[in-house]
Amino acid sequence: MVLVIFVILTLVTYVSALDACPKCGSMEVPYPLSTDDNCGVPRYRVICNNDILQFESTVGFHYKILSINPSVNKFVISPPLIPKNTCYASDLSLGGLKLDDNSPFNISTHNTVMLFNCTENILLSPLNCSSNSLCRHFEEKVEEGSGCRGTLCCHFLKDSAMTQHRIRVRVGGCTAYTSVVDMKSGDDIDDGTMALSCNGCLPTKFENLCFLYMFVCV
Repeated sequence: MVLVIFVILTLVTYVSALDACPKCGSMEVPYPLSTDDNCGVPRYRVICNNDILQFESTVGFHYKILSINPSVNKFVISPPLIPKNTCYASDLSLGGLKLDDNSPFNISTHNTVMLFNCTENILLSPLNCSSNSLCRHFEEKVEEGSGCRGTLCCHFLKDSAMTQHRIRVRVGGCTAYTSVVDMKSGDDIDDGTMALSCNGCLPTKFENLCFLYMFVCV
């Protein structure tokens, strides 16, 4: 009986190692993330582009992956640039960050999202658009936000009651956004990582494959 258990565990470990994708540059690509059809699980597709690991949105915009933490089912991506002297996100023409409703990934509730250059209609929402909003600190302290200075801006904590698959920007609404992950009370805005966190269940062992389609991740 001991021998049988040993063989089974060995096979499980071997299959898991076989399915893991190779590094993309210096970054590990943990299972089940997939950079091609020969490794990982295609449903968890990411892109290795010139040794830079990227996440592709449903509308085809690529966001650089900054870090991956399989133990908490999370990876962090860089938000779109706001070009100098403008207040337009570089993914504005595509409507912002959008994930397919059936995607195994979602926008984490650990994000504090800031919207810029908004129309007055946003004042009808429950977002914080006051003079003390975090977006004002971003405009003042981060060079990338300087082009948005003086526009109507708001911030909100992404929570489970909101859609977990989109941050929308558009002409006639808000035209730029950014996000800070895991921001705590008292943190200075330039201490945070300007990134978005996308949660998807990332099992590190082959025997967890049966949980791939359960996306309640914390």
